[in-house]
Amino acid sequence: MTITPQIRRSGIALVIVMICIAVLSILAAAFAFSMKVETKLAQNANSETELLWMGLSGVEYARWVLVQQTTVAEERGFDALNQFWASGDTTSVSNSPFQGMSLSGYPLGNGHFSIKITDLERKMNINAANMQFLQNAFNVVGVDAGESSQITSAIIDWIDIGDDRGANGAEDDDYMALDPPYHCKNKPIDDMAELLLIRGITPDMYWGGVATNHPPSKFQSRLSARQGFTGQNMFRVGLKDIFTPISSGKININTASPEVLLTIPMMDENTVSEIIRLRSEMPFHRLNDLGSLGMNSQVLQQISQNLTVQSTAFEVQVDAEVAGYHRQYTAIVGRDLRDPRKAVVLTFSWK
Repeated sequence: MTITPQIRRSGIALVIVMICIAVLSILAAAFAFSMKVETKLAQNANSETELLWMGLSGVEYARWVLVQQTTVAEERGFDALNQFWASGDTTSVSNSPFQGMSLSGYPLGNGHFSIKITDLERKMNINAANMQFLQNAFNVVGVDAGESSQITSAIIDWIDIGDDRGANGAEDDDYMALDPPYHCKNKPIDDMAELLLIRGITPDMYWGGVATNHPPSKFQSRLSARQGFTGQNMFRVGLKDIFTPISSGKININTASPEVLLTIPMMDENTVSEIIRLRSEMPFHRLNDLGSLGMNSQVLQQISQNLTVQSTAFEVQVDAEVAGYHRQYTAIVGRDLRDPRKAVVLTFSWK
C-alpha cells in the first residue's frame, strides 16, 4: 500500500493556497498604496486654493512694501540693496514703516509664505541693447570675440522686425534648416530662455558657471549639436545674469552687479570697483553723485545716459507652504515713478 498520491495532492493544494495568499497580499498592498496616493492627492487638492490665495497675498504684500519704500523720507527717490524690499533688514532705515516686519516666514491661515523681491533694472534690457552692449556682455561672459560678433548679429536679427539679415546674422531660413525646424521670431524677446533658440547661443553661455546644473532638453541637445556645442566650455557668468526682457532700459547703479556695469560702453573695471565701494558706504541718491568718481565730464555724461538710481520693474517670488505642501509663485510688478502709490501686477504664474 502506498500514500504518495495523497501527499502530492496535499502538497499541490498547499502551494495553491500560498500562491493565493501571496496574490491577495500583493493586491492588498497595491490597494493600500493606491489609497495612500489618492489620500495625498485629495489633501493636496484641498490645499490648492489656500496655496493660491497665499501666493496672491504674498504678491500684494510685496506691492505694499514697494509702495511704502517710496514714503521713507531718508530713502525716497532711489532704490538700493540695503533697503527693506531687497534685504529684509530694518536696522538701516530710520523711522521705517517696516519695523518688526519680515519678508520670510510670514504666517497666514494654516501656513506661511516668504517673498523675495528683485529689481529688474539691475540688469540690461536685452530688447533695448545695441550692438556695443551685446558685444560687451559676451566679453564679460568670456565668449571669443570672433564668435561673439556673429551671435550679437543673430540676436539683433531675432528681435528686429523684418527678414533683412544683418552682417553674419541669422534669419528664418537658417532656423528652418534645423532639426526640428522653427521660425525666427522677429519680435522682442518675452522670456530670456528664448536665447537658447538663437543661433550660436549654447546652454553654458546662457547659464554660465552653473550650466551643468541645468541639463539641456532633448531639443536643446539636438540644436546645440547642430551649432557645434560640445559642452566643454564653462563661462564665469551667464547671459541670464546680465539681461532681462522687462525693465525701463536703464541700469540701476545701486543694484547692478559688476558684470552688468561692465557692459556699459566706456565703463572699465577700475570705475566699476569704485562704484561698488562707494555704494556700499552710501547708495547713490542721484546720478549727480557720480561726480565723486573723478571721471572726465564727457565720459561721465556718456555713462550716465545708461544709468538710473531708481527701479520700475520688480520680480516677486513667493514660496508658500500649507500643511507640508509647497508652491512657488512668480509675479512681475511695475512701479509708477510718477505716482509712487501705484504698483501694478503685470504677470502672475506658478510652478
